[in-house]
Amino acid sequence: MVTVPGVYAPQNDTLLLTDALARENIRPGAKVLDLCTGCGALALAVARRGARVTAVDVSRRAVWNARLNALLARQHIRVRRGDLTEPLPPEERFDLVVSNPPYVPASKRADPVRGPGRAWDAGPDGRELLDRICDEVPGVLKRGGLLLLVHSTLSGPDETLSRLTEAGLRANVSERARIPFGPVLRSRRSELCARGLLRPWDESEELVIIRAWHS
Repeated sequence: MVTVPGVYAPQNDTLLLTDALARENIRPGAKVLDLCTGCGALALAVARRGARVTAVDVSRRAVWNARLNALLARQHIRVRRGDLTEPLPPEERFDLVVSNPPYVPASKRADPVRGPGRAWDAGPDGRELLDRICDEVPGVLKRGGLLLLVHSTLSGPDETLSRLTEAGLRANVSERARIPFGPVLRSRRSELCARGLLRPWDESEELVIIRAWHS
């Protein structure tokens, strides 16, 4: 797996979601959407199981990186540049949507438009992309379709569950994992403690997998 500079490299959240995908029954030919694909790690994981995969990212560099990795892996993945579901045809529906979006609380209200922070910063509460995913994904899921979404407990899993339920899906937290802080959280520990999102003695964060489906 190649990750070019400026594109999010697969880390613990990617691995956790990859493991969750491995436990799902993904039939050959299933239509899968990977939102915020980055280097394409999740898209490749499901493509190798015979799924028909569409991967989307707003970053030109990420789109190029995902296409390169699909080529190197000899997997056919349709990679589109755009803002979440915006580049999709309005009638297109999917059996499975996966996403590892930016979700780290940041001091700046606006999403960064360039630079590495674009891969993780998501507004003061970490929900600038999460809320939109909750609102948009139900409209692109087939009846019986499934969403697998990973994010930190710092960015409000209960809010995610509530929004998905209000959108007509059934949702729960299917997995949890505690991981040591990486460079980003270490660099903003003082700010997050001051805001009550971390305790001074915390050295790790909890990640969750949200599993939601049309009943």
